Amino acid sequence: MKSFAFNPAKPIRSALAIGLFSLAACVGQSAAAADDWPTQPVKVIVAFTAGGTTDILAREISHGLTKKWGQSVVVENRPGAGGNIGTRDAINSKPDGYTILINSIGPIAINPSLYSKLGHNPQTDLIPLTLVADVPNVLVVSPSLNIKSVQELIAAIKKEPEKYNCASTGVGTAAHLSCELLSRSTGLPITHVPYKGAGALTDVIAGRVQFMFATLPSVKGHIKSGALLPLAVSTASRSPALPDIPSMKEAGYPDFALGAWFGFFAPKGTPDAIVNKISRDIDSLIHEPGVKAKLMNEGAEPIGGTPAEFKAFTDKETEKWGKLVKSMNISLD
Repeated sequence: MKSFAFNPAKPIRSALAIGLFSLAACVGQSAAAADDWPTQPVKVIVAFTAGGTTDILAREISHGLTKKWGQSVVVENRPGAGGNIGTRDAINSKPDGYTILINSIGPIAINPSLYSKLGHNPQTDLIPLTLVADVPNVLVVSPSLNIKSVQELIAAIKKEPEKYNCASTGVGTAAHLSCELLSRSTGLPITHVPYKGAGALTDVIAGRVQFMFATLPSVKGHIKSGALLPLAVSTASRSPALPDIPSMKEAGYPDFALGAWFGFFAPKGTPDAIVNKISRDIDSLIHEPGVKAKLMNEGAEPIGGTPAEFKAFTDKETEKWGKLVKSMNISLD
């Protein structure tokens, strides 16, 4: 009788081959699904009111993605709680790529240290897609104040501190921290007046609140029309969009460097293939000559990059601003 020797390596190799084949099939199916995606409208959540920089960038990029994807990309504004409401809505959305979030430095990197009962963690509950742009803040006042420089503003605050308040688009935003930094840099008591979004600009223009640090895209039109007077940009160097306006460093505050950044995110659990497709498409879009020119004309510097690069960036930003918030002893429920 012919005997057959048992070879234990054979079934193992067979199982391995089957496993690798199944994995390759799954990867292939996932890539194919990403190629077909999207097959329905995509929603972009903006965690702030209409008219602000986040909203401006969201609508410009959504317009380009609608053309690129052949599906409607619709912006939904869900403001409140310093951007936490819209952020939480995005986190709780179905992770299929059909709901994504554009957000900024405040809700992503500042609020985790600012709010003691945040209820979510942007660093683990969201997947960074692409860093869209870096944007300087601009110190602006109403022309009715007849103040034309940072030095004149500081002198006026020293003389009558109770009459000069600093507006922001919400507690914990870059605008708010800019108010706090100015107070620390000058040693002057400066009252912070938080608003829910674009209402802050309305009151600064009207002179009801004396000044604020606003993102450049949100005030560029008001500066051009003469409704607001820019005193300085809050970055280390001048902005190409406002070349005649000095930086806070030039105004005598070398340590005052605080801008804002904006990027896209997806809920945790969104398939990698879809994450990578959205990231690539947004990165490609913001570097198209026409879109890039529009963003730069608004005062935003297009950046782009991969999900991994954006993740590393947000991790560093969260650590940096966490230290600043702690040093300022600011905490909210």
